[in-house]
Amino acid sequence: MSFAYKSLGLSVRIPVHHVNRTLNTQAASASSLRRSYLYVPSSSDRMLEKSLSTKSDVIIYDLEDSVPPSTNDKDAARKRLKNFLGSKNKLPLPERIALGIPSIRTLVLPKIHSAQDLHHVSREIYTARRTGPSGRAPLSIVASIESARALWALGDIAGWKSEYGPDLGGKLSALLVCINYKDMDYLKEECEDGRRLGFNGKQAIHPNQAELIQSTFVPTSKEILRAAKIVHQMERSHALEKGAFGLDLEGGGKEMIDAPMLKQAEITIAIAKAAGIEIPHIE
Repeated sequence: MSFAYKSLGLSVRIPVHHVNRTLNTQAASASSLRRSYLYVPSSSDRMLEKSLSTKSDVIIYDLEDSVPPSTNDKDAARKRLKNFLGSKNKLPLPERIALGIPSIRTLVLPKIHSAQDLHHVSREIYTARRTGPSGRAPLSIVASIESARALWALGDIAGWKSEYGPDLGGKLSALLVCINYKDMDYLKEECEDGRRLGFNGKQAIHPNQAELIQSTFVPTSKEILRAAKIVHQMERSHALEKGAFGLDLEGGGKEMIDAPMLKQAEITIAIAKAAGIEIPHIE
């Protein structure tokens, strides 16, 4: 699971490894999964407490839309969240966290309109970190596309590379929330449609949505079997000093498998393992 902090214009993901979950398709550990992003209102003590028992891969402590807009309400929510995260009884050391500590790994930035926005954030991060302690982990940046202007600039945003260090989390993409949070069939359809389009996960506004989201944004048994066959047969092919090979298809014929398809298969296996799905043994 990962914890995140979302304020007006900024969301910060803070990894907490002891709870055994966090979606990057490049990693093979359970702490790398980011299938469901559950928003938790920082204005509610009850919901903050309940967030510690949720099974969502990522928890976003929201200080934006779920908190009333008045200055007093925003200030109260910030103090409530700070006290909650800083409580000795909430999270075990050394993973107990407070706002602003150096263990932050990812910034999720709402309302990004252009690559220039990312450049500005990157520059500010670099300036702040240059005067801080050394040895900090690299930061990843995830841009939220929320406007027509951002869609027009999507190519520049997706291709942006920082001049200072932080990497854009461009391989991650999460669907918007399903506001009909009691209709699980509708949520399932949205998740399946999103996965077919290449999304890695989905945002959630209710804890009950997290389990269904996470069970959908994983490889199917058929995809896992195919991936296992590719990895196994490529190992045999390499042992025979060969490269590409033909994979037998169910309906007959063969499909050519080469290095890019091997990489896809390895990613599929990694995600399945991270999600606790058994990988079939191929003879």
